[in-house]
Amino acid sequence: MTEMTAVQAATTRLERALRALEEAVDCRLDQSHGRIDPTDQVHTLEMDRARLASELDQSIARSRRLEQANRAVAEQIDSTMEAIRTVLSGEG
Repeated sequence: MTEMTAVQAATTRLERALRALEEAVDCRLDQSHGRIDPTDQVHTLEMDRARLASELDQSIARSRRLEQANRAVAEQIDSTMEAIRTVLSGEG
């Protein structure tokens, strides 16, 4: 990951966290003023659950892709090391 990509990813995560914080503050203010309907609360919780489930699915998929890439790189490194050993031992 390039430095700019890492910064962009961090910015995106920060923006998401700020949005979630703003929503939580708004919800808490509504609750403290007795203005929130239980149906609205359930709807909000369902939306949060759906969002979190989606983010989890994306994270799991990314983790799997990274694991596959890691295995491929490890195999390539092993192959390269073996070729270097062969050349150094004079068998090549």
